[in-house]
Amino acid sequence: MTVSDPSLALQKAIRTRLIASSELMALVQTNHILDANGRPEIMPAVYIGEGQTIFRRWDATTHATLHVWFQEPGLVQCKEAVSAIVAAVRIDAQADGVLPIDGFTVHDMQATQTRYMRDPHGSFSHGVVTIAAIVKARAP
Repeated sequence: MTVSDPSLALQKAIRTRLIASSELMALVQTNHILDANGRPEIMPAVYIGEGQTIFRRWDATTHATLHVWFQEPGLVQCKEAVSAIVAAVRIDAQADGVLPIDGFTVHDMQATQTRYMRDPHGSFSHGVVTIAAIVKARAP
């Protein structure tokens, strides 16, 4: 099978990096980090959600959106989890080397935006993390 869109491979790599983060694992259970839709039934949770790939001739930039959910009256735990996510996903090929993923090589990955929202009823906090990765296809 030829892999032409790196978004699924990147999603798997992001999950692997998140569950390797002791800071994040202190806040969210491993089996609560998944690809799912809607507000989670289980809390806290990190949903690896939407994706987008922008192709260029020699490489591509793949974006992933993570949704972070906590049942809390404020945003403290949500912001702590988002900070752990930002640290866990960072890859700089010049400093750290590249990251091989299924069919591709990640040369740069970082969080490009974080947002925090309050539940109108005051029961939940919701964080959104946007991640961008520059990837190149690897020869089979």
